[in-house]
Amino acid sequence: MRFGFWMPVFGGWLRNVEDERMAATFAYQRELAERAEATGWDVTLIAELNLNDIKGPEADCLEAWTTAAALAPLTKRLELMTAVRPNFRLPALVAKEAATIDHISSGRFTLNVVSAWWQQESDQYGGAWVEHDERYARTAEFIGILKGMWTRSEYTLAGRYYEIKNARLHPKPVQQPWPTLYAGGESPAAKDLIARECDAYLMHGDPAEVLASKIEDMRARRATHPELPPLRFGVAAYSIVRPTDPEVKRELARITDVRASARGYASYQDFVKGSQLETKVSLEDYSVSNRGLRTGLVGTPEVIAERLRELERIGVDLVLLQCSPQREEMDRFAAEVFPLVRD
Repeated sequence: MRFGFWMPVFGGWLRNVEDERMAATFAYQRELAERAEATGWDVTLIAELNLNDIKGPEADCLEAWTTAAALAPLTKRLELMTAVRPNFRLPALVAKEAATIDHISSGRFTLNVVSAWWQQESDQYGGAWVEHDERYARTAEFIGILKGMWTRSEYTLAGRYYEIKNARLHPKPVQQPWPTLYAGGESPAAKDLIARECDAYLMHGDPAEVLASKIEDMRARRATHPELPPLRFGVAAYSIVRPTDPEVKRELARITDVRASARGYASYQDFVKGSQLETKVSLEDYSVSNRGLRTGLVGTPEVIAERLRELERIGVDLVLLQCSPQREEMDRFAAEVFPLVRD
């Protein structure tokens, strides 16, 4: 199993805690990335949003791709998984940018393809908004162009959403045939697209038995494309590592003290309305992003280690953690959990 973390480009993950001591500055992201490499982390996911959906649209947040490009020469081992949303970008240019960052990082740049959910943000930034299932049709064409640009000497497409004429891309990515394509989604349209076009499936947080059924379903969908290699699977999680159960409960109570007036609440409602989720989202889920608490990485180091082993048994090979404050909690996780689950 590999261990990753969400880069806190929004200044935190808790909608009801004002200051999480993890500033939305490049200085903090750089320090965190360098510290993560030193303590054994494998991957960071850099989310792409132009507005802050955790702390509220008026709060600071960093742009994902420039952050990834800046981190690439400052790191040596960390995989830089960066989100990309087709409603804001032209796919041929994304293919060129991705290939360039892949060279800067010596083959450590990967993509998380996100079909988008936040119409308010799209409208503010001039994005090309389409409704849910059509978003996945557009994403399929978008991914097809990425692959075509990365693998062919010259690429042409007269598509429904994009038109590419005799386009050339050199140099090709370091990673062949292309950088890993991750994606998540719970609607039938999303799952069919991912099974057909992507390399790895990213899941919101859920208990192991729920994740197991999702993995089984996606493996069955992938099996209808026998020419493709097996999908890999990642899951989001929020971690609380403490030496005793009372300390765990105190921290859990602190982060789930939900106030409906929190600044991120409006964008959270937009997310729920704009997505087709398989699982009803509770107020406790609202307190942190990506349903991270449901994965169950909350407890003593021994409890968390056993839950990680269970996730590995069902087929999860990447865990993407959020925690708060990020640097201190990642250090704790690395020091107390890694020795229990890594040979």
